Order: sequence, then structure tokens, then C-alpha cells
Amino acid sequence: MEIQVKKQEELKKSLKEIQKSAERAQKEAWHLLEHMPRYLPKPLQVCNVEPTVKHKEETKAVEPKCEKKPAKGRAIKEVALITTEEFENVPAYMKGRITYDQINAVVEEINKAVVDKYKILYQPLKSMSAPVRNLYHRFIEEETRDTNGVFFIVDNDIKQFTKLKLDKRFYIMLSILRHCQRVREIRSSGLVRYVIC
Repeated sequence: MEIQVKKQEELKKSLKEIQKSAERAQKEAWHLLEHMPRYLPKPLQVCNVEPTVKHKEETKAVEPKCEKKPAKGRAIKEVALITTEEFENVPAYMKGRITYDQINAVVEEINKAVVDKYKILYQPLKSMSAPVRNLYHRFIEEETRDTNGVFFIVDNDIKQFTKLKLDKRFYIMLSILRHCQRVREIRSSGLVRYVIC
């Protein structure tokens, strides 16, 4: 009788440990679900499985009918958001009163400018209107040997595609992004090109 009681107590302890670990795992899962990064890729393919039956006696195997993937465009590199650890490691003299949210808001605006610029560059010339074609030619003129094969923007792109003010505060945020190795500068022919790392 005592042996059975001891076994029951051991079983009870092990069940409590399993319950605690399951609760911890559930809390971690909820945390991950609530703090899902916005920049993760979305699923591309959705399959619908529909059974097909010809006659009552004759049945056919189930065939998945897959929807077409969206037209494959060229991937445009974007600046990754700053993590809290990286922001805490930025020296205080650089940060000043700038907050973590302000930095990531600027990163999102820069990403918007990069995407808009490269959408224009990847468009066929025949489908462009006159103002868009002028932008296209400006983008081509801004490219050099140093920027071949990399994604970059200049101050005019930020003015054109975002509502950001190019003031001292903005350039401080750019220096923080350089410190965190999100962007780097290429200076030549009177232009500063911000290359996405």
C-alpha cells in the first residue's frame, strides 16, 4: 500500500512539472504570437483540396488545386528594424532624446522610399508616364560603379517618397543606423548615397 502511495506521489510531482513546463511553453508561444515582426514574409501559395466524384460507383482520387503564385518580381532589399538590444548598445551621446519607436519609424519610411524607387526602376520603360520616366533617368544618373548591384537612396528620394524632414534629427538617426550597420554611406560627385546593408 505504501509503495503505491509513493508511486502516486512521484507521478503527481512529475505531472506538476510537466504542467509547469507546458504553461511556460504556452506563455512563450503567446508572447511570440503577440510580438510577431511585421517584416516576416507572408505565405505565397494556398492550396484548395476539393474531392471530385464522377459517378456514384466511380470515385476519383482527391487532387489539390493550387492557386497561381503572384508574378515573381525582383526582391527589393529593405533595412531591418532595430532591436531593443541594439538600441540599448547605441552610445548615449548618439541617442540623445531619440526613442526606439522613432528610430524604427524612420526605418519604415526609408524602406518605403527604397521600395518606391526600385519599383520605378524595375518597371518597363514603355509603361511609364513622363514624370515617372524623368525620375527613372534621375535614378540611373545617380548610379555609379560603387553602387552597382546594391540598393541605395539619396536625400532627394527621401524627400520625394516620404514625409520626413531632412533636419539635424534625421541625420542623427541616420548615424545611429550606420552605427547599427543598417546603412552605409558612399560619397561621390556631390551626392551622399545611403546603401542598404
